[in-house]
Amino acid sequence: MDSVNGAVWVLVLPFALAAVALLAAAANAALDGRTRGVSTTSGWVAPLQESARLLRQQRRTLPGADSLLWRIGGAGLVVAAVLKVLVVPFGGFTFADLSVGLVWFNAMDVLLWALWWLLGWGANSAWSLVGGYRFLAQALSYELPLMFALTAPAIGAGSLRLLDIQDAQSGLWFVVWMPVAFLVFAASVVAFSSWGPFQTATGRDAAGGVIGELSGVDRLVVLAGRYMILVAGAAFSVPLFFGGGSGPWLPAGVWVVIKTLAVVALLLTVRRLFPTLRPERLAEVALVLIMPLVLVQVAVAAVIVVVNGGAL
Repeated sequence: MDSVNGAVWVLVLPFALAAVALLAAAANAALDGRTRGVSTTSGWVAPLQESARLLRQQRRTLPGADSLLWRIGGAGLVVAAVLKVLVVPFGGFTFADLSVGLVWFNAMDVLLWALWWLLGWGANSAWSLVGGYRFLAQALSYELPLMFALTAPAIGAGSLRLLDIQDAQSGLWFVVWMPVAFLVFAASVVAFSSWGPFQTATGRDAAGGVIGELSGVDRLVVLAGRYMILVAGAAFSVPLFFGGGSGPWLPAGVWVVIKTLAVVALLLTVRRLFPTLRPERLAEVALVLIMPLVLVQVAVAAVIVVVNGGAL
């Protein structure tokens, strides 16, 4: 793809990611509506109605709030989501073919620590600050298992480049023999979206936490950013565990989109099976149970690679 077409697609990327995020939000609202016995149709249009309401709502700033940092934190969620997708291969094409694409993704995850903290700090609100601290406590629990989960595909492919990891799965997808790594990765995607069972940073028991004081377009940007991060994480799992664009008949880029939507659907469905985990409980589970399991997964991947005489 020439540089002109590549530049055009980079400009289209944020809107495409936002469109998929809107679809995910609509599907989630429809599932919630079905659970409450509400019409599924009303659930599908709920995100559009909420967006229209927030666009009409006046933005407010609390006394003593650092509005600049507050809004950088919110807008940064959208930017981080887009930057995550830049290294995702769509078949043989990727927006940014980095030799350390896996490290890039993890760097964007660490950036989210700062962004969620800025949301909690900038508001100058006790509840927002509690939400920010909750996210940091939660992140301390999932970040170490996530780093080891990302190591397993890198060992399997013998590379940190996503195109190499994708190509290494031509015979067998990594998710088949790295299930623990995938589960830890999927849980981490939900966690750094502050969503589902890992939504204590935005929990109702803390009056909404980091988003409790947000209104108008500021709140809309953060809510959109959460779903965009969720979709970006699902897209990243495709070259990491599901063979990238491999598949019959359809173009590779189409397969990447289909697999991304399938992972998003899985996350939306599984979310309803688990209650919200408090940070202290999550820390106990992550360090006592999950960490040993993911270390065993990395060891198994390393042994298989050595037995096969190198990267698969």
